[in-house]
Amino acid sequence: MGSADSKLNFRKAVIQLTTKTQPVEATDDAFWDQFWADTATSVQDVFALVPAAEIRAVREESPSNLATLCYKAVEKLVQGAESGCHTEKERQIVLNCCRLLTRILPYIFEDPDWRGFFWSTVPGAGRGGGDEDDENARPLAESLLLAVTDLLFCPDFTVQSHRRSTVDTAEDIHSIDSCEYIWEAGVGFAHSPQPNYIHDLNRTELLKLLLTCFSEAMYLPPSSDSSNTNPWVQFFCSTENRHALPLFTSLLNVVCAYDPVGYGIPYNHLLFSDYREPLVEEAAQVLIVTLDYDSSTSSSPTVDGTTTGTAMDDVDDFQFILKGVARLLSNPLVQTYLPNSAKKIQFHQELLVLFWKLCDFNKKFLFFVLKSSDVLDILVPILYFLNDARADQSRVGLMHIGVFILLLLSGERNFGVRLNKPYSVRVPMDIPVFTGTHADLLIIVFHKIITSGHQRLQPLFDCLLTIVVNVSPYLKSLSMVAANKLLHLLEAFSTTWFLFSAVQNHHLVFFLLEVFNNIIQYQFDGNSNLVYAVIRKRNVFHQLANLPTDSQSIQKGLQRKKKTPEPISRTNSQDGVSMEGSRPAAPAEPGTLKTSLVATPGIDKLTEKSQVSEDGTMRSLEPEASQLSPEGNPPAALSDGEPWSGEASHSRRDRRRLSSASSSGQWTPTPEWVMSWKSKLPLQTIMRLLQVLVPQVEKICIDKGLTDESEILKFLQHGTLVGLLPVPHPILIRKYQANSGTAMWFRTYMWGVIYLRNVDPPIWYDTDVKLFEIQRV
Repeated sequence: MGSADSKLNFRKAVIQLTTKTQPVEATDDAFWDQFWADTATSVQDVFALVPAAEIRAVREESPSNLATLCYKAVEKLVQGAESGCHTEKERQIVLNCCRLLTRILPYIFEDPDWRGFFWSTVPGAGRGGGDEDDENARPLAESLLLAVTDLLFCPDFTVQSHRRSTVDTAEDIHSIDSCEYIWEAGVGFAHSPQPNYIHDLNRTELLKLLLTCFSEAMYLPPSSDSSNTNPWVQFFCSTENRHALPLFTSLLNVVCAYDPVGYGIPYNHLLFSDYREPLVEEAAQVLIVTLDYDSSTSSSPTVDGTTTGTAMDDVDDFQFILKGVARLLSNPLVQTYLPNSAKKIQFHQELLVLFWKLCDFNKKFLFFVLKSSDVLDILVPILYFLNDARADQSRVGLMHIGVFILLLLSGERNFGVRLNKPYSVRVPMDIPVFTGTHADLLIIVFHKIITSGHQRLQPLFDCLLTIVVNVSPYLKSLSMVAANKLLHLLEAFSTTWFLFSAVQNHHLVFFLLEVFNNIIQYQFDGNSNLVYAVIRKRNVFHQLANLPTDSQSIQKGLQRKKKTPEPISRTNSQDGVSMEGSRPAAPAEPGTLKTSLVATPGIDKLTEKSQVSEDGTMRSLEPEASQLSPEGNPPAALSDGEPWSGEASHSRRDRRRLSSASSSGQWTPTPEWVMSWKSKLPLQTIMRLLQVLVPQVEKICIDKGLTDESEILKFLQHGTLVGLLPVPHPILIRKYQANSGTAMWFRTYMWGVIYLRNVDPPIWYDTDVKLFEIQRV
């Protein structure tokens, strides 16, 4: 009965607060204590008993009472941190204040007039804690963050106590070295503490409050201005927070050491509650938000992930992180004979953002990943997610981050070389069955995305083909299935209506021709399947070489578009049987919530060109030299983050942003425009190959009466074109380069994921978020 009473008392206190028109004195402890002292309310209770409308009403009608409530709640957390929370009562007060602040903060952030409130000082709250001048008082936000971080290393509350016996005096929270209390073994810490589910629950609640503090970013519209740092994250990551480093390490270790399958007992997740998973999810979210912070704009030296992340250079640490992330990303792919018998994690999007941040910040980690064969354990889950999400409009963000990670990896030669490893794991995906390498898997999945993904993925086609171009010089032997897929894409992209219907469509043909040229010039010997496919589809290349450029033909080509509404025909793609146990990619359920994303920069802004020298080193090409991309188009055509024509831009903001940039509505192709790029089509190598090999193949067929392709393949395997092809062109790699456009994209995507994943309690639901729009599919 006690809990019902305490809920009733708590509700009474809330009603009193909303109905009082006069300010309540901060010294009236009898009144304020009702909110945290005598109650045992769960976080769900707090959300139910403190309705949004009432918080807003207090904010508008009696602001001083809301201010005092926040101040008193922070004061209680500071007291709890000072005393070390030795009694059950103190711990309950801390948790109640924590839940109350988690409930109220979003409503403070949504009102611009209140945003500075936490950064103002409260009389009497000196930095030294003594009665010094108020000059020295800490802003409320700083007191709150320092109290929460102290509480995250509070013996017997959130960490195991190191006391030998109960006779010893309790540890003083200010004298303990939190580096000795890191939550889990891993980076920089070898000892794995006993699991304690109460500690896990308490940490989760405190991290939820921390994440809510950081979420002020959700209430500001997207801007590419990097000086717009999040003051909460900035202070949290500064040297003022003595726990920043052990906390970063604790969060990282908790995430990377987590094993959802445990001992592998079937259905164990249905029998036992897993207290670790909510903590791991919260830890992953806090980590990616603190890593989103740009230390280059900060005045104070940081100790958070941006520096610790960069300072990490121990191979064992890298191995621990890579193994952990790969294990968790592969978890949803685990095949079991008993349906639903293994636990499936849901936080793969946070993991992908974390992996991206670590690779982006720490080049040593990136090179470690590329040297390690475990990079394929990251690749396969990403391809699985891309294939699975391709028809689902609510997962456009997941598609983008998967492609961005592969773009980042593809800029390094090692990744292309690794792809030659045979693919033997049989993850169930609805793609054609094939025997081949990881490169084949990548090409087949990309083909599937392009031919059967939804309309909003079109801006990614450039990225997908750039990845294939980057790895193509290193692909030793493509399977027949993958070779046919590449030619099918060329066939689809080189139809006249597709080439003439948008200003940048011809870039896709240039990328594909570059792939064929790289493979023919650098990997001819093992690629008889691709050479055979090129010979079979030779008419596609001849049609490109003879592309009509007069106005009449251009108009005729565009007329065809009206007859064929589908962007890319799926016929003659010869899909064959899908893998056993796979489900077709499904669109989002109607009514699924999704968050809008800002447009991504064009591929020329996303990447910079590097040339590979004879010795394998890369040198960056001067921007002047690549001012005209090989496609012969000034990069401006792609740069405005402009979605393709035909892409319905769903967000009002996006429409506003693009109305000035997007002229695709009025654009019409002219003969001069077609000539400007047709003359640059890199067809010489392929035409020479066809000129040499087609007569030879035809002669064999006539002489031997062959209709069997295996004999022709055998002939092509032993053939050589040494001395017959043009001089090999230098290998061009387009490496990902950081820019403000992608930084903003990641910020909106990351907060969108966090918003949608925190439904119990729904921390930000129904508040006036400005960073993105919440939409229903």
